[in-house]
Amino acid sequence: MRAISLAVTTLCILMTVSTALAKDKKPGKQMDQQAMMELYKQLATPGEPHKLFASLAGSWTTHTKEWMEPGKPPTESTGSAEMKMLLDGRFLYQEFNSQMMGQPFSGIGIDAYDNLRKRYITVWLDTMSTGVFTMEGTATADGKTITLKGQHGEPGGGHMTHRAVWKIVDDNTQTFDMYGAHHGGKEMKMLEITYSRKQ
Repeated sequence: MRAISLAVTTLCILMTVSTALAKDKKPGKQMDQQAMMELYKQLATPGEPHKLFASLAGSWTTHTKEWMEPGKPPTESTGSAEMKMLLDGRFLYQEFNSQMMGQPFSGIGIDAYDNLRKRYITVWLDTMSTGVFTMEGTATADGKTITLKGQHGEPGGGHMTHRAVWKIVDDNTQTFDMYGAHHGGKEMKMLEITYSRKQ
């Protein structure tokens, strides 16, 4: 099964790179096979963003604030998060456990940096939904402030847009702030999580 998954993943990467290169190259000029394989190798190699992800591996305590309405005080809760690297240092995996709206809440996140597209990507799944939530974005030059954007459909129709700011403050502290806007309306702060490394 792992071999099949690896083969499918490799095929997807090859197709993605080939498409991207095709856009950049003039018709009639193709990259030779050796140069193409070298490029694939470079794109598959973890870089500085992945090293920064790796520095976050470990056990964390969390303090969460949720805002349900503008101008109202937030609901606060504490929890925990376990982070580790996957696939030889390419992706950061998180297991998050806390409370949300007074109920037990668990979530799983995978954070990536796509060397080809030069974009940060996060995928999130949790116990409050059967959906998969994704966001994409960029970082400051030092890689320590990552801004992500995404959207999801709402039960009553329309959609909510999201903007998240993830800050790696130091080796023992990180923050994640989420803002949202319903149906293109005014953005409001919805969520603030402070992560403190367990000592």
